[in-house]
Amino acid sequence: MNKQERAIERIRQMEEILDEATLLLDELEEKLADYEKLRPKIKKLEEYYTGRQWKDDIALDEAGELPKDLKRGVLSQDAVYDMLEKNQNVNRHVTF
Repeated sequence: MNKQERAIERIRQMEEILDEATLLLDELEEKLADYEKLRPKIKKLEEYYTGRQWKDDIALDEAGELPKDLKRGVLSQDAVYDMLEKNQNVNRHVTF
């Protein structure tokens, strides 16, 4: 491979990296903007989860006083905890 061929190959590789990085960073900026808007709602969920209402709602569910068709993933301790852990991890890596 001569000098010109090596340059062409290198430029193609760098163009591929540029295109891939630009696309990913554009998507990431969009998602970060969405995340920033969602943060107050996550805080509200965290307050619910760590407060008395969450425990009261679990008691209602355990007593069979909630509709059977009510989506209740929020009453799952693991689901909320895992999401809040992910949220903390993201906050360690992102500065607003």
